[in-house]
Amino acid sequence: MREYLLTLCITAAVTYLLTGPVRKFAIVAGAMPEIRARDVHREPTPRLGGIAMFFGLCAGLLVADHLTNLSEVFEKSNEPRALLSGAALIWLIGVLDDKFEIDALIKLGGQMIAAGVMVVQGLTILWIPVPWVGTVALTQWQGTLLTVALVVITINAVNFVDGLDGLAAGMVCIAATAFFMYAYRIWYSYGIEAAAPASLFAAILMGMCLGFLPHNMHPARIFMGDSGSMLIGLVLAAGAISVTGQVDPDLMNLFSGSERASVHQMVPVYIPLVMPLTIIAIPAADLILAIVRRTWRGQSPFAADRGHLHHRLLEIGHSHSRAVLIMYFFSALIAFGALAYSVNAASMWIVLSVVFLSAIGLVLLLTPRFTPRAPRWAERFVPPRYRRRKAAVAAAEPAGVVDEGGTDEGTSDEATTGDRVPVPAGVSGVNGATAVGPRSRTR
Repeated sequence: MREYLLTLCITAAVTYLLTGPVRKFAIVAGAMPEIRARDVHREPTPRLGGIAMFFGLCAGLLVADHLTNLSEVFEKSNEPRALLSGAALIWLIGVLDDKFEIDALIKLGGQMIAAGVMVVQGLTILWIPVPWVGTVALTQWQGTLLTVALVVITINAVNFVDGLDGLAAGMVCIAATAFFMYAYRIWYSYGIEAAAPASLFAAILMGMCLGFLPHNMHPARIFMGDSGSMLIGLVLAAGAISVTGQVDPDLMNLFSGSERASVHQMVPVYIPLVMPLTIIAIPAADLILAIVRRTWRGQSPFAADRGHLHHRLLEIGHSHSRAVLIMYFFSALIAFGALAYSVNAASMWIVLSVVFLSAIGLVLLLTPRFTPRAPRWAERFVPPRYRRRKAAVAAAEPAGVVDEGGTDEGTSDEATTGDRVPVPAGVSGVNGATAVGPRSRTR
């Protein structure tokens, strides 16, 4: 565990330190679209944040290769090299798109080629556990098609949710945390070495997102762009493929006892089929809704619009930061709920906890004007809008400075970003494009 933690910290540190210079490079290179009325952000913001994330990935793999225990992953498996090859290709395509706006079909082809590169080097799905059937071995073509499909779907689902400051990086970080706990449990509890690469991928992905988030939280100083969103989507898919298709369920020795007991014991085997879906549950739901919405209107399924879930949260009155936190909450609920179910499927407390937390989430979703207040001991760690006003400051300020929620004028999201002009759904936005869909060109 200490080596995983060290790898995570090195990845986060490299990503964080490189994001500042990358931002200056992006400004000089002109990778900064102009502001339009339909955009969510209100200041020109550079892209190409994926450059720092890619070098963080390289640093994490390099450090892991020189650690005592993690170096065995590179000796016994070719999956880390396969991941690096596919990541380098998808990252290069993303950088070109952030700068030159390449065609949608070229991006789709690049995603498929990147997945094919990983398959050629051994990172592919060999078998899948099917409930009440057992382990089903796949042919080479079946495994290749399933691997490519999972990579493309995950990349575009992650890119779909990249519409608000810090949203994609935070949601993927939450998903990677749950995935790391699941993969590490398989490796540590069952002694299955084949789960070690997935644990390494999840730890590195957590570091990439944590290192980039301080620069990307609202108001963002830099966007990850397609170079970042497609990269973290590919790493997420690689971890899911490694656990789902490389770990042999028979090694867990779960087929014992009565039929009912075997069903409960088999839950850790079935979870690899469910976990990738829970990780991208919200992005995937947004993806399906977007395709249906655009097709119904006679538009291309890849045409960018402002009808995504995070845009809907803004329209009903949530601030930028609160909309992101709500999306974080539901992502964590789904991912960690599935993780808890894999540990103990027979516990009713897990189901009751998920229902209770879902109810809390719905209350927060329907109260957009509620502003929480942090306790006094934690005020120094939270943004000013969540701090309690001191009596002396409140008495010295003229009337009308404090709004109904008790926040300082100029510290709320609406005040810092200016009066938000309502924009009807169906209008293109900078960050709402899909990974294979074109953005509107700027001059």
